[in-house]
Formats: sequence, C-alpha cells, structure tokens
Amino acid sequence: MADYIVGLTGGIGSGKTTIANLFADKGITLVDADVIARDMVAPNSPALQAIIERYGAHILDNQGQLDRAKLRLRVFDDDDERTWLNGLLHPMIRKHMLKQAREARSEYAIMVVPLLVENSLTQMVNRILVVDVDPETQITRTMARDKVTREQVQAILDAQASRQDRLTLADDVIANEQTMEQLTLTVEQLHQSYLQAARQYQLTQE
Repeated sequence: MADYIVGLTGGIGSGKTTIANLFADKGITLVDADVIARDMVAPNSPALQAIIERYGAHILDNQGQLDRAKLRLRVFDDDDERTWLNGLLHPMIRKHMLKQAREARSEYAIMVVPLLVENSLTQMVNRILVVDVDPETQITRTMARDKVTREQVQAILDAQASRQDRLTLADDVIANEQTMEQLTLTVEQLHQSYLQAARQYQLTQE
C-alpha cells in the first residue's frame, strides 16, 4: 500500500511513457490517468451512456467504442462542452487514480497524469516529476508518432500548460533528450530518492 505518490507529467511528445516504464522496470506501480480515462468510457459504462445522450450515437465508432477523436473535435473549441465533459469524467478518474495508488504494492507509486497542471491535480501527489523537452522536439516527435500536421500539434501545445508553468511547479525535472543509458541512470537516482522520501513520509504517518 503506497501512501507516497509521485506525479509524472509533461507536454505532448515529451516521452512520459518512456520514463514511466523505466520506473515500472524497478517494480514501481504506475497509475496511468489515460488508461483509467479509457476505462471510464468503456461500452455500457454510465459515463459513456451520458456522453451518448448528450452527443448522439454517432460519437461511437463501428465497434461501439467511444470515438475519442470525434469527441476531442466536439469539445476542443467549445468551453461549455469541455466543462461539461470534464465535470462528468474528472471526479471519477481522480477517485480511481487515488484508489489504484493507495493499493500499490510498491513503496511509492508513479501517477502518470499528462494534464496534472492543467487540471489542478497537483494536490493529489506528494512530489511532481516533469519530463521536459524542447518544444520543437515535441512537435517533430508527435508528428511522426501520430501522423498529424505541425499545425495540429501546435494547437494541442497551445491548449496545454506552458513549458514554464510545468517547470515552475516541478520538484524534479528529467530532460528527455538524453541517451537511454543516461535516462536509466537519472531514473535510478530519482528512484533511490523517492524510496527514501516514501520511507520518511511513512514514519510521519505512524
């Protein structure tokens, strides 16, 4: 049971998954907000039913799953609709993230939350780890990964917290333009630091 939670965040294309997996390789439980968000809108879920009632069945794909791309387009430029959707999903996602983190078998848990800063979720974690890269690297990586245009990536970047906002809130930063060998060493150093912090935190709770 992990009482100490490290929030891992970063902008699109920063390489959060790579860093998270390096911690997982050390036996640390990962709590992934994106995975939980997908689970919340699985077929026949109450959240999906509410989304269908609001937007119609055309929001589904041919397999009856939520078409996340269509939903993003529907709410991206509409503050009212985005507020409605966030109000529906965010409380459920937060509840399940905390539940999974508390049930972690490792000494601390890594909570992977892309929008940790944007959605004001920093109070859920004990420490904030930001994965940081140059904005041009974010753009080129995301274009290659998602087969999208520069303009589409830039629109996403503009909608996210700024690089400076994330860095200002960070307790730790990984510059993710290193070699895998360097990243592995950096993660090992942070891992040892988090183990120590988790043990000290546990002592204060007893």
